[in-house]
Amino acid sequence: MNALYLTVRALECLLGLSLLIQTLEFLRLQTVQAPGALWAWSVQRGDVAHAGRPVRRLLDFLYRPDIHRIHLLVRLAAAASLLWGSSPASALLLFASTLLILIRWRGAFNGGSDFMSIVVLTGLLAAHLASQWVEPVMAWKAGLWYIAIHAITSYFISGAIKWVTREWRDGSALVYFLDGGLHGPLPAASRYRKRPIAIACSWAFIVWECLFPFALAGPRVAAVFCAVAAFFHFLVFRYFGLNRFFWAWLASFPAIIWCAAQW
Repeated sequence: MNALYLTVRALECLLGLSLLIQTLEFLRLQTVQAPGALWAWSVQRGDVAHAGRPVRRLLDFLYRPDIHRIHLLVRLAAAASLLWGSSPASALLLFASTLLILIRWRGAFNGGSDFMSIVVLTGLLAAHLASQWVEPVMAWKAGLWYIAIHAITSYFISGAIKWVTREWRDGSALVYFLDGGLHGPLPAASRYRKRPIAIACSWAFIVWECLFPFALAGPRVAAVFCAVAAFFHFLVFRYFGLNRFFWAWLASFPAIIWCAAQW
């Protein structure tokens, strides 16, 4: 089968799985979003106080508990439909739905994973829309390159920031973050408290992230970089409970590998 078609299908399936997990989590969180609860819309509504009355009234309607639940159920169905293939309608619905959720959570619910989801959805939506005016193959290539460039840049910038941060270079940042992790603080005898090990782990992350643009050297090289990235995000899940990071970036890997093969 055509490599481009297989790449798009892999991306759609991984993105669908990622969005399914996210939406199920949002459905579980509805109790803390109810009126009078910790994250009630009446509290967060102050963030849009500067918006015009029509915008505020629209958001008040969309974030009503009953309407928001319907929104999430529709989103769940749209995410599941990606497992069988995307369409302009499903891509647009999921893109708009994600924007509404980001507004509801003051710009981000889970940091980088939310923005990577937007990146993949943007590439998917742009490819569908562009296909109406240009050759579909060209449109899908542009969408995949958009996703790949953003994903690769995210790793490179993360590594560059660590490189210029003294606490990462001397290993102390790694210990600090692990102390605040899901199973922290680290035991006094933990191997990660040993300075040589902490420095080695920190520099392994720094070098790997800074070299990530070299993933475009070829599909095999890209596959290795993506495999290491998957292991890295699994460790983030293991130590910090951030499962969304694993699935959000995993959805971008087909684009990275396909783009690497174009050289």
